[in-house]
Amino acid sequence: MTRETRSLPVLAPDAVDTPFTILGYDEVFARDTTWTDHSHPFHELLWNERGASTAVVGARVWTVTPALGLWMPAGTLHSGSAIAGTWLRASFFGSHTTTASMPDTPVAVEMTPLLRLLLERLGDPGLAPASRATTEAMVLDVLEPSPRELLVHAPTSELLRPIAEAVRENPGDQRTLTDWASALGVSARTITRAFNAETGTSFARWIAAVRAQHAVALLSRGDDVETVAEQVGYRSASAFGVAFRRTTGLTPGMFRAS
Repeated sequence: MTRETRSLPVLAPDAVDTPFTILGYDEVFARDTTWTDHSHPFHELLWNERGASTAVVGARVWTVTPALGLWMPAGTLHSGSAIAGTWLRASFFGSHTTTASMPDTPVAVEMTPLLRLLLERLGDPGLAPASRATTEAMVLDVLEPSPRELLVHAPTSELLRPIAEAVRENPGDQRTLTDWASALGVSARTITRAFNAETGTSFARWIAAVRAQHAVALLSRGDDVETVAEQVGYRSASAFGVAFRRTTGLTPGMFRAS
């Protein structure tokens, strides 16, 4: 199956008129799809009804799932990708729309049942103007950043690059912090400090995030939970399930079924 590459313009906030408050969009992808760097004149809330997609801003890579969406502020340069079969959903927020609860940087959003219900209601073409205005106000009221996010900040230093490349190539790599310190000829404390400085998290949490992102892609393709657990380095499906739910908000089985 060939990969499709799409190019979109780089637009600043208010570069074009956005005469809407919240405008919905969805698409099911027949093939793996990549978007080159682009930015929108409006804010964007991305999530998936089914499958997985990614958004990249600089060295930060977010995975978007049915449970965890992503808020992309207007004018933010980003690229992205979606796996074949993914049903992507998006809500565009007009640049004039007041979103006081949301920051001016990308952030994960918990796609709660209430938020999804409200956004679904806005997709009703027969919705009366007064009801639409009320529903839009409710969306803006419940919209807030999530304390959880499926985010990997890729380290780029000479010290950490070998670790990053090895783990991205094989998320099941079992080498510990001590193993890497020995291989690189430095102390474990040096690697720990470098990870905290470059990624804002620990070596162990960074590994868990990379594994979760890789697992999402494998589950989206239909791989069974036991196989995915083994491929991303967990000794049992139950241990994998606990780690996956802690990161994504869904069990592997729930995600695969969705």
